[in-house]
Amino acid sequence: MAGERKHYTAEFKRQAVEMLNSGKSGKQIEQDLKIGAGQVYRWRRELAGETRGLRAFPGKGVPRDQEMARLQRENKELREERDILAKAVAYFSKNPKKSSGS
Repeated sequence: MAGERKHYTAEFKRQAVEMLNSGKSGKQIEQDLKIGAGQVYRWRRELAGETRGLRAFPGKGVPRDQEMARLQRENKELREERDILAKAVAYFSKNPKKSSGS
């Protein structure tokens, strides 16, 4: 077990940092969450000290990030399709077919 490194989600890290505002000491938070000594303060520096905001704790490109990129591409594609269909409806509603025979 020695040398085995634990990995925490960005959400877990943010919540741990938020706990510092509750009045508990960093040492108590670390004991409660069973994380290493000084870890919560490192996470706070990374979160607050970086101008990245939501990009703090980037991780290893987890599947969630890949899923988000896929969903953004799909969303763009669907918007384009919607816009094309809206233009087609507008075009055909302006130029109705005239019946021949009357």
